[in-house]
Amino acid sequence: MREILHTILLLTMSNVFMTFAWYAHLKELNHKPWIIAALLSWAIAFFEYMLQVPANRIGYTILSVAQLKIIQEVITLTVFIPFAWFYLKEPLKLDYLWAGCCMVGAVYFMFRAR
Repeated sequence: MREILHTILLLTMSNVFMTFAWYAHLKELNHKPWIIAALLSWAIAFFEYMLQVPANRIGYTILSVAQLKIIQEVITLTVFIPFAWFYLKEPLKLDYLWAGCCMVGAVYFMFRAR
């Protein structure tokens, strides 16, 4: 259980970096050439990978690759929604709830007993 918690914590931190790398330039650098945004995003993504790689290695000791992937997707949605709402000032949509419900179903199928 400790490995799962470490994995989730590292993947969550990784996802914060990933979300900023992928989307913050839309708000902060939209007046700059795309190459500047890409280079800055790659620099931020370095820190994402420094957390994501150990997270997946730890998680893979007790989880399948499919389980790791669905955990990552749930974390991605959990990090993205507040980011889009608070940082990018996107409207909060009911579609996020429906997407979350689909993710609950995906988690069920990935973790159900065989």
